Amino acid sequence: MASTRRPTFKPGSDAQRAAPGSPATGQQDPGVISAERAVEPAVSAATGKAAPAPKTSPKGKAVRSGKRGDKAGPASGQMAEPGNVIAFPEPKRRRVRRHVLWTLLGVLAIVALVVGGAVFSPALAVRTITVDGTKLLTPDAVRTALAKVQGKPLPQVTEQEVGELLKPLVQVRSATIEARPPSELLVHVEERVPVALLKQGESFVLVDVDGVQLGATQDQSAVALPLIDAGAGAGNTALFKSIAAVLNTLPADVLAKMSTASAASPDAVELKLVDGKTVVWGNAEDRELKAKALEALLKMPPDPKVPVSVYDVSVPRHPFTK
Repeated sequence: MASTRRPTFKPGSDAQRAAPGSPATGQQDPGVISAERAVEPAVSAATGKAAPAPKTSPKGKAVRSGKRGDKAGPASGQMAEPGNVIAFPEPKRRRVRRHVLWTLLGVLAIVALVVGGAVFSPALAVRTITVDGTKLLTPDAVRTALAKVQGKPLPQVTEQEVGELLKPLVQVRSATIEARPPSELLVHVEERVPVALLKQGESFVLVDVDGVQLGATQDQSAVALPLIDAGAGAGNTALFKSIAAVLNTLPADVLAKMSTASAASPDAVELKLVDGKTVVWGNAEDRELKAKALEALLKMPPDPKVPVSVYDVSVPRHPFTK
């Protein structure tokens, strides 16, 4: 059986190297294998002298010498000079993201300039005010109230500002605006709707559902609105609010047929037609349903054999006449 023992190589010791009595050929003891290598000193190309051998540590490792500022050549194992550093290209995703960011910033800057120029540009100043939706008021009255916005750039005119300027006109419930460049401002006016007349002295005052006085007339017949009985008082009483709420629910053609409106209590509202017939309304509940029932009764063809003097819609699901 073959031996598995590995050969051991040991360098020759100083005692086993060429002894004083050994031959000049430098032969060693045949029983010891030595692995020594002679290193010839390098010759400097600049000075023609041999460069000093590198220092070694006790463990046989080379010791680096020289100052920190010494430059090492390419073969010395040191870092390369800055000119020899390879620069890796920037990742494509980062490059695209940077370009997109700069593009967005440029677009935003242009938009800001355009918007700023439009907001403060005298080329967009208000020169014409067009008014629609007025019946109680004249367009000139609205334009006079909005005189402060004349010459102001259209983008700076707001609905809040227009509403504040129109507050003195009690006939205006609300208003919306529409800019029509380069210089026209369109104002849509929603007026309050008069629902009845109140007698004050020799005049008749038009009032809406909130009791706001919208105008006055000397001739009651000139306005197709019922006269609220003076017993209902002014526009701040419970009776007035009940009557006004009923009248505000009636369609315009039905309201035009009313002569007077009164109420002994909020639950006992009565209306008088111009032909003398009576409408028993009751309270202010189910107003929409009662208005539809009354409208249907008034559209019924009259029967000469059964004349009608009272329309009762106090129970709207079972209205009747008598």
